Amino acid sequence: MITVNLAQAKARLSELLDNVEAGQDVVITRRGKAVAHLSAAVGPRKPLPLRELAGFRATMPRLRRPAAELLRDLRDAEC
Repeated sequence: MITVNLAQAKARLSELLDNVEAGQDVVITRRGKAVAHLSAAVGPRKPLPLRELAGFRATMPRLRRPAAELLRDLRDAEC
């Protein structure tokens, strides 16, 4: 983890972003206190392969009773 003060962050922003892209975290401080944390952005999610999921679900055994009843029984068993 890299820690820099605000003036250094302003002067070296491109370099710090390169470090973040490489997987390092950067903490920016002001008067010795951490005020910001730079970390890599999460990439966009891929859509779910619905046809594949439907095929997988079809291979699973059917429940003997509705899921709502099963959940109620599990909830009540905890009390």
